[in-house]
Amino acid sequence: MKKILALFIALAMLLASFAVASAELYPDGTLEIYSTGQPQYRKIFYDAWLDEHRDIAPGVTIETTKIETMAAGRQQISMDYLAGSFEAMPDIIMIDTVEILNLLDAELLLDMTDYFAPMADQFVDGAVSDATVNGRIWGLPDAVRPQLLFYNAAIFEKYDIDPAMMSTMNGYLEAGRLLKERSNGEVYLSYIDPTTYTWRYWGRRGLMPQAGARIWDDEGNVVIGEDPGTKLALGFLDQLNSEGLLYKTTMMKPPIYEATDAGTIATFYIGAFWDEFLRKNLTATVGDWRVMNAPVFEEVGLGGAPVSTFFCFVDNGTCEYVDLFKQIWYDFQTDTEKRNAWVTQMEEMNGPYSNPVSKDVLSDPFWQMPSDFYGGQSFRKAEGDGLAGAAPNMTVTPQDAEADAIISAEIERYVAGEQTMDQAIANMDKELKARIGKADMP
Repeated sequence: MKKILALFIALAMLLASFAVASAELYPDGTLEIYSTGQPQYRKIFYDAWLDEHRDIAPGVTIETTKIETMAAGRQQISMDYLAGSFEAMPDIIMIDTVEILNLLDAELLLDMTDYFAPMADQFVDGAVSDATVNGRIWGLPDAVRPQLLFYNAAIFEKYDIDPAMMSTMNGYLEAGRLLKERSNGEVYLSYIDPTTYTWRYWGRRGLMPQAGARIWDDEGNVVIGEDPGTKLALGFLDQLNSEGLLYKTTMMKPPIYEATDAGTIATFYIGAFWDEFLRKNLTATVGDWRVMNAPVFEEVGLGGAPVSTFFCFVDNGTCEYVDLFKQIWYDFQTDTEKRNAWVTQMEEMNGPYSNPVSKDVLSDPFWQMPSDFYGGQSFRKAEGDGLAGAAPNMTVTPQDAEADAIISAEIERYVAGEQTMDQAIANMDKELKARIGKADMP
């Protein structure tokens, strides 16, 4: 009996020691995440998650480092790698397709195919399309957000203009003309930015994909100069601007919000992310805003292209928190109760959030709830509806970061009045051919 009891005690102690060992799976330290935007809000979820899982990560903290641009984050990682400063490299970076290709070219990303592929049917269609290169998945989806049209319904009611006419680009143009005429030039259809934001939001993410525009052909040759889609997209922007329908102001700065609250700017043709900036910065027009699908070019018929962002795992030499962040990411996307609670908290703080990419979470009634800011319309539902009939994003190559800088510089000269749009397109073509030549197609 004593031998049996001793054996039982020894077995119990062994199991206890195994439980302790298995509970402390992750070493003490800091899991660092690079992200644009306002990552401090996401950190609220991360910290709460860690507090509930101290059994597996008792000494782990999460640090979210804001990067000005995704390109800047990628450049910092590359410089640290080349300098041998592996300890300075983050564990995770939130990036888009352009920077995935650049980091992949440097062999600095971990392959997520074996982890994500078996569960892909849990997530919205196309969730990892833009993170898939040569059949392998290089990031976990964070958001898939469509191009939308935000509009001030009170302005349209005041000037007796039916917002439904803006379902097409021609109707959008005509709405701008009516606003200008009936307001005696006091109300502008939208905005135009003198910096890189015009190419980023009107061009690459907006009009260009909807027009089926191309920078490169299938072999990587520069075709932007003669591409009919480019002429359609940038020609439309030129028409809006040349007719005086766009208010010149810088994005993300107080003047654009002041002009919007004053009723000077009536609409924003832009990605769904703009919701968080409107909610955070507007006070006088709360309740006046509505949202609809992006207008379409009738000759093309494609809706607004979605913008996807991904959490990518950096090969920093240790990769000790890879599995930990996978757990955090999965719960953030699939735990309906926790995701909804966090979003409620964000709304109370006027903080940013996006629709989840989990089908199950999106089906919850919470994601069809009305919003006071949008006069009782459900912005969350409108964001989901905006993915219908979406245009595919432009083909992205490892050369696109440099190409964007070249193209944007010519657009900026156009906005400054230094050249026509036709001249801008011709100069883009010339500079791309001279400085890049042929792109490496994915």
